[in-house]
Amino acid sequence: MPHLIVEYSANLEPDLDMAHVVSVLHEAALATGVFPIGGVRVRASRRDLYKIADGHPGNAFIHVQARIGAGRTPDARAQAAELIFARLKDVTAEVYASRAMGLSFEIVEIDPVGSLKHNNLHEAVARRAKL
Repeated sequence: MPHLIVEYSANLEPDLDMAHVVSVLHEAALATGVFPIGGVRVRASRRDLYKIADGHPGNAFIHVQARIGAGRTPDARAQAAELIFARLKDVTAEVYASRAMGLSFEIVEIDPVGSLKHNNLHEAVARRAKL
């Protein structure tokens, strides 16, 4: 973990490279030092149906939810949240300066009861690192 789930308003696409935003958030999650590379997943979903604030069609949003495994200290969660959100603000700063836009971020700890996982990503990453 974490899984960073990015939702964004479709009206951002002409002005913001969302693939780049995904890459920046991935790098930010790793830069926290809190999450192992094999557990980081970042995905984005364009939202075509939305109404923001006063409903003006130029209003935009990006919301990032970090779903993480339980057990990290409140300080570790806060530091990770601050770093990732700072990178989100940096990568969107130009667009943010030119339009009405809401940015939000939250960390959600996943209850380990009922959270099932099966992957070989950690091993694959380790093998590739040795090449």
